[in-house]
Amino acid sequence: MFTGIITGIGRISVAHALGSLPIHGKRLTIVCPPHYLDDVGLGDSIALNGACMTVTTVDPVAALFTVDISAESLSKTAGLDVLGPINLEKALRANDRLGGHLVSGHVDGIGTINHFAQVGESWELRVLAPKTLAKYLAYKGSITINGVSLTVNRVTDLADGCEVSINLIPHTVDNTALGCLRAGAQVNLEIDLIARYVERMLSSNDTTSG
Repeated sequence: MFTGIITGIGRISVAHALGSLPIHGKRLTIVCPPHYLDDVGLGDSIALNGACMTVTTVDPVAALFTVDISAESLSKTAGLDVLGPINLEKALRANDRLGGHLVSGHVDGIGTINHFAQVGESWELRVLAPKTLAKYLAYKGSITINGVSLTVNRVTDLADGCEVSINLIPHTVDNTALGCLRAGAQVNLEIDLIARYVERMLSSNDTTSG
């Protein structure tokens, strides 16, 4: 479990193919900030741009670790095999503060950046989400974008999906990899965990009442 509060910006330095066929995944090498891995061990969970992965090797001195990501996971996420900056979050501990919202680290869909521009001291980010996620998105609700817990400022239903508008304060831009985004880029989306269960309960009641 995670909170959507990024604890470090890493960099994918190597994306090594584990085979020559489409069914094969990749082994990623991620370089971290100094001392980031001091409390990380083999088998620990770290979210990479919002996708929960298992640490397969770790070198705290060199500040790097590796994960193996399957072809299935690569097909359901965006940017996890692209060299460059990436958001990192270690798994939540029982005594940690819940600074963002409950995040599972399971990507629900891939969004596309429609607009990203500075407005005053902040930045406006507009993301087109798949239509299948529209029912989970609400004004002042929570959404996770590339692992970052964010608040939705506006929701607009469109023919090809649902656009959410988000205000990013300078701290978020400076301390996550979201500042590297550009219009047209794809991002990992996870909808609010509570919204998912509410929708399931409502749909279940509709089925039983009929």
